[in-house]
Amino acid sequence: MMRLRGGVGSVVMTGLAVCAAMTLVSGCEGLEADGSAGESGAAAPAADGRAVSPLKNPDGTEPGLAPVTSESDEATARKLIESVRTKGRGPKTGYDRDEFGYAWMDTAEGVPLSRNGCDTRNDLLQRDGQDVRFRSGSDCVVVSMTLDDPYTGTVIEWRKQKATEVQIDHVVPLSYSWQMGASRWPETKREQLANDPLNLIPAEGRANSSKGDSGPASWLPPNKRIRCAYVIRFAQVAVKYELPVTAPDRQMMLRQCGA
Repeated sequence: MMRLRGGVGSVVMTGLAVCAAMTLVSGCEGLEADGSAGESGAAAPAADGRAVSPLKNPDGTEPGLAPVTSESDEATARKLIESVRTKGRGPKTGYDRDEFGYAWMDTAEGVPLSRNGCDTRNDLLQRDGQDVRFRSGSDCVVVSMTLDDPYTGTVIEWRKQKATEVQIDHVVPLSYSWQMGASRWPETKREQLANDPLNLIPAEGRANSSKGDSGPASWLPPNKRIRCAYVIRFAQVAVKYELPVTAPDRQMMLRQCGA
């Protein structure tokens, strides 16, 4: 059972921070020319009935990335993606992870689950994990869980002793955002992006590491079934934070949702 400190009060704090995204949606290296990941894309999907379509989860507080399969949902996805503006990728000069605040801070303003007494990483493990167990005396620090990983379509029995087997992916990578305009943001906005559940997915560590700071034109999840859901989430984050994407990235995003 998922236990998020702060309860309903923390979740409903999304408010104006997600208004832009909500109004627009109702409700790996080695990519081949068609955007596929070769044989690695053939992994059998994990049977996670808890995963929610990003179209029904515009604030990111619900778990997973359920596949988007209906023509009407794909049409909604394309409309959202088409609303994202494009520009060339700028230089990485001056980028540092610390420009987005210290890792997994609980004090980022204006995002769900902040200031609930639990850091962002543990919030996300609780959101997406099943059979979650906590460190003795804590209702925050996750020491074990079962994760139905959307990126690889596999089930991971995670233990804190091997922490890197599950990493928290920034769907829109922080370095990517820096190159697309976040270098000019106030630090508070960068902290929001780094800790917003809308931009965060627990995933297999190796898959996340292979992504680096790639956009969708050069990296997509190996699990082909959730690629449209993944690019919807990428677009939702871009809309919320008024971030452009590169033209090849937007073209690839549209292709994943039936364009």
